[in-house]
Amino acid sequence: MYQKFQISGKVFKTLGLKMKVLIAVSFGSLLIILSFSNTFNNKLLDATTKVDIKETEKPVDKLIGGLLTADFDEGSCLSRYHKYFLYRKPSPYKPSEYLVSKLRSYEMLHKRCGPDTKSYKEAIEKLSRDDASESNGECRYIVWVAGYGLGNRLLTLASVFLYALLTERIILVDNRKDVSDLLCEPFPGTSWLLPLDFPMLNYTYAWGYNKEYPRCYGTMSENHSINSTSIPPHLYMHNLHDSRDSDKLFVCQKDQSLIDKVPWLIVQANVYFVPSLWFNPTFQTELVKLFPQKETVFHHLARYLFHPTNEVWDMVTDYYHAHLSKADERLGIQIRVFGKPDGRFKHVIDQVISCTQREKLLPEFATPEESKVNISKNPKIKSVLVASLYPEFSGNLTNMFSKRPSSTGEIVEVYQPSGERVQQTDKKSHDQKALAEMYLLSLTDNIVTSARSTFGYVSYSLGGLKPWLLYQPTNFTTPNPPCVRSKSMEPCYLTPPSHGCEADSGTNSGKILPFVRHCEDLIYGGLKLYDEF
Repeated sequence: MYQKFQISGKVFKTLGLKMKVLIAVSFGSLLIILSFSNTFNNKLLDATTKVDIKETEKPVDKLIGGLLTADFDEGSCLSRYHKYFLYRKPSPYKPSEYLVSKLRSYEMLHKRCGPDTKSYKEAIEKLSRDDASESNGECRYIVWVAGYGLGNRLLTLASVFLYALLTERIILVDNRKDVSDLLCEPFPGTSWLLPLDFPMLNYTYAWGYNKEYPRCYGTMSENHSINSTSIPPHLYMHNLHDSRDSDKLFVCQKDQSLIDKVPWLIVQANVYFVPSLWFNPTFQTELVKLFPQKETVFHHLARYLFHPTNEVWDMVTDYYHAHLSKADERLGIQIRVFGKPDGRFKHVIDQVISCTQREKLLPEFATPEESKVNISKNPKIKSVLVASLYPEFSGNLTNMFSKRPSSTGEIVEVYQPSGERVQQTDKKSHDQKALAEMYLLSLTDNIVTSARSTFGYVSYSLGGLKPWLLYQPTNFTTPNPPCVRSKSMEPCYLTPPSHGCEADSGTNSGKILPFVRHCEDLIYGGLKLYDEF
């Protein structure tokens, strides 16, 4: 830059006094403007990250041990590198070198095979012709189709990406919903968004993606209509609430020997099926190297894949600094009410109070004598972040702790960012608020979540937290005990197959592997990854 404004000494000496003064003043003014511009830009970047001076003095690993690549412009997606400034402390869970290496290799593959590349266009032409006679070379694809519910979507997106990583496929994301309004692109120099002219999207409006879809793998497997000599150019994988074992066990080695030859896979799921990937011995060998700590799968994948857009990140940082940043301790409480909420509020709030006070997450209420003793000029502040569709829960907690002082002298402040009463998936503003609240919950020190809630699963696993899980109430009564502390921060696979890949259908799925066991928040069924046996 400076070379453009240099004037040789000989030329400068020949100029008149007024001209010399004019040049000197102009050049000085320009330097002031440039200096101001740089200062303003730096302040603007600092303002968007909203980082305290004390926080910036701490060494921050913005790339999370190499989990993230440095090949992105920071301003285009502030949350990618800056969200870790907000963390109460760095995550103790470090990605393995093997996972880091695998991600870098995947990024290069995606860049070679992603949308707008020659390989992608050739693969689309073959798909349009329903042609499986020729190979796509190194470029094979898996298309993620959005299901219902933001928590479900994030869990399945991570599951499908891990499957893509294991099978060296390119993941492409159905963007007919609001993915691009919520998340930044995760792979540098390319896109993960499925182009809207993808031929199979138009085709599905007539058939719909379900078990009756002509090329649903589970149905074809049951009908023995697929074999090594009749490989179709695409298959649909169905992993929803009504899935059969034939749908869920597509991960098995004998199934993969066929599926691996199919150029295009289209997946629709609403469950976190990662635990079933460990049933396949080939996958398991690779997974152990990728995730030596087995309960860190979603934690690492979510921090790699999911970066809120600047619009969503503004919601997170604004709320965090306004209500949570100054607290001595932060407690997250996520409450999901299944079914009609009428008449259940009292039982649920009683359950929340019983759990949090029994587990010393919230203080007991003070007796009159204790109220006189526990008077402090600088009491500790505990911020409680409530995430729920219903504002009654935070209202009840606020009334309790405002009218009755705590036995410890702590001040309990209760906040609830939203309470919209009705889940409005696919509405942009609703989903953006939901994503912001998941991230806010992940920034708390401890967390209590409802049983079977995928919203809660995402929140605590993203934050690397082992939650207290609220048992689901029955018959409008508070469960006893009200909650249980999970030994794993992994999400639960709510509807797993009845048996493992090599097991008979009568085998107990909880005994397939020592580290794949039943979830604490379900009486029957559900599988989860654990490191503690």
